Amino acid sequence: MTTPDSPDPRETFEYFSNEYAQALQAYAAIENQASTLLLMGYTDDLKQFIEQFIEMATRTRLLALAKNETNFADWFGELVEKAEKLRSGVRPPSS
Repeated sequence: MTTPDSPDPRETFEYFSNEYAQALQAYAAIENQASTLLLMGYTDDLKQFIEQFIEMATRTRLLALAKNETNFADWFGELVEKAEKLRSGVRPPSS
């Protein structure tokens, strides 16, 4: 199992590659389910999912910066921006 603490650049790359693949899947799942959750009245749950995603992606972005993995840091930054835009579009249901 790879860790971000590994001195081997290949293991570091593998770690961030796996994290990014998982982040892409998580973001796609949130994005794909957003309208359904809103229609069902689960606005707070959707907001929580987005917040958790932003926290995870931000944490991993900072780790990538610390490990001088600037491409991964940029890619995680883009995911954070997308999630923040998605979050800003979440409105409570009209009564």
